[in-house]
Amino acid sequence: QVQLVESGGGLVQAGGSLRLSCAASGGTFRSAAMGWFRQAPGKGREFVAGLNWSGGYHTDVSDSVKGRFTISFDNARNTVYLQMNNLEPEDTAVYYCGAKVCPSPVISRPQEYDYWGPGAQVTVWQ
Repeated sequence: QVQLVESGGGLVQAGGSLRLSCAASGGTFRSAAMGWFRQAPGKGREFVAGLNWSGGYHTDVSDSVKGRFTISFDNARNTVYLQMNNLEPEDTAVYYCGAKVCPSPVISRPQEYDYWGPGAQVTVWQ
């Protein structure tokens, strides 16, 4: 059984930084993509950033966080990171890590992801 576990969430003042981690384990797990999404109260799950291994390795970052957030992967630890800098109150949400099995050039659609972590709360105060 594939498991994804997020860590690193917390409370931070606006302008501060956090780094989220997502450790993958279990089964013979080979994902075509892994992504970070977030969900604020009363809103849908929003794509933040992702890694796509289909057609070659490349990253994708949403316009709302471009220049502030960076996604990376540690192959030895099978862990995906989301470095979040210059955080804003609008970044407050539960952040989810997801893994997608089927290759696709598009990795921003949450309904296409097969596995999810339980989520990590990020709260940014002004």
